[in-house]
Amino acid sequence: MLRLLHIENIAVIECADISFDNGFNVMTGETGAGKSIVIDAISAILGERAYRDMIRTGCNKASVRAIFDDVPQLSWFEENDVPYESDLTIQREIYLDGKNVCRVNTIPVSVSALKKLGIRLINIHGQHDSAALFDENYHLSFLDGFACLEQELSDYGEKYGAVVTLRHEISRLKMDEGEKLRRMETLKYQIEEISRANLKVGEDEQLEARRKLVQNSEKLSDGLQETVTALDGGEDSEGAVALISQAQHALQRLLRYDESVAPLNETLTDLMYQLQDVNEQVKDRLYALSYSADELERIEERLDIIHRLRRKYGVTCADILEYLEKAKNELDEIEFADERMEQLKRKLQTAEKAAWQGALALRKKRQQAAISLTERILSELADLDMKKVQFSCEFSETELSSIGADTAAFYMSANVGEALKPMNKVASGGELARIMLALKNVLAEKDQVPTLIFDEVDTGVSGRAAQRVAEKLRTVSKNKQVLCVTHLPQLAALADTHLLIAKAEQGGRTYTTVEPLDFEGRKTELARIIGGTNITEITLQSAAEMLKGKEN
Repeated sequence: MLRLLHIENIAVIECADISFDNGFNVMTGETGAGKSIVIDAISAILGERAYRDMIRTGCNKASVRAIFDDVPQLSWFEENDVPYESDLTIQREIYLDGKNVCRVNTIPVSVSALKKLGIRLINIHGQHDSAALFDENYHLSFLDGFACLEQELSDYGEKYGAVVTLRHEISRLKMDEGEKLRRMETLKYQIEEISRANLKVGEDEQLEARRKLVQNSEKLSDGLQETVTALDGGEDSEGAVALISQAQHALQRLLRYDESVAPLNETLTDLMYQLQDVNEQVKDRLYALSYSADELERIEERLDIIHRLRRKYGVTCADILEYLEKAKNELDEIEFADERMEQLKRKLQTAEKAAWQGALALRKKRQQAAISLTERILSELADLDMKKVQFSCEFSETELSSIGADTAAFYMSANVGEALKPMNKVASGGELARIMLALKNVLAEKDQVPTLIFDEVDTGVSGRAAQRVAEKLRTVSKNKQVLCVTHLPQLAALADTHLLIAKAEQGGRTYTTVEPLDFEGRKTELARIIGGTNITEITLQSAAEMLKGKEN
């Protein structure tokens, strides 16, 4: 669960530490005080997008740190090489240059990795979710989430992927006769051109090395001859081999007088043998050195052929030969396209049959889940003072797609005697908020996310409906940590922890603070919510009664 949120330099919040408890936590405050900033800060540590505009004016960076406790041992830790600890710290820094630095227990992680962890820790319900409830494109995913069809969707996805691959191969083979003939002529020419060159892997590198040697053979010959002369000597001087040999014989004669020179003699003897060996190898190189203008011309001609092929088919001989094999395979495919097409069509029929079986199995489970989802939502709506609402999940069959062969849409009727219609045709703002709350509660039963955040779930709700929403959130908070931003006194009164978000000016700058409220503070804040700036003894008394009623 989320225990502590530390915010620095995000919008009007210069520095704030916010502590959350188990159960029902609410945040209240005047419009524009900064409640949404707290939600944005939480979103940032969950891996959602963070913008430079979030950074407080005059600062180079903003940072958020969150501390969670009792975190389960998720597979995420092993997958991202982060040591598991049940007490978890997430930190994110946002810089003006757009750079983001994310850490989990001091270990750097990517934003995408952080997002995968975030969805396992906190579920935020805001205005986007309400929009999704109006959008029928999301309804099937809501149903699949309730039905826990992850494995079934994965299995179906493999079958559908095989269909897509086969369809792509068939499409690739479909070409008119003119196009087929043109492509075959091109491939035949390319195959003939490469085959005629009779290339070998690594031949280009060997030729370039030989060309370098031949081009510099005169310099090599002169250098080797100079080396032989230095080692063997000439008419006027002895070479190094003879001189070293003389030195070794002279030192060896001294052994009878001084045995301490034995190591020196051994070293000099080794040196003499090594030098003699070097001398023989240099002579062999010199005698073996042969070159001619004809050889250089042949090398240049061969390399010219290879270079022309390189420009068309690949960087190296190996690349060119690889292209040759691909061209031969493609030519075979085209020449035997009719046979190949029949094979692929037979495979496609089998793959489509398997995919349809998977899609129909998905449909059956979805239809079963829809019955259960409808019952659960109607039960939740009854608790939210919407007992006469009718709700239904309607299906339509489609062609095979990546998610099956169905679409789903939620229909409802808010009033007795009215026909079921798409939700965006009949749901008011207050009804929509309660329907989304009902749906969230039902889906939350299926996941293990320990913390739920509701951002202004009270939109369009008042009176008795507001009281029902408050009671529902309090019920949910008995099993999960609930954080709620609200403008309703009914919700604030039932909270276990009440945080006041307030904005003030100091030194020409705006500052936002977040403070936990005691009983008296809560009474004053509830009175403000009830009566606005006109706080009277009556509103204070009403607020106190609401708080005491919560305790009873």
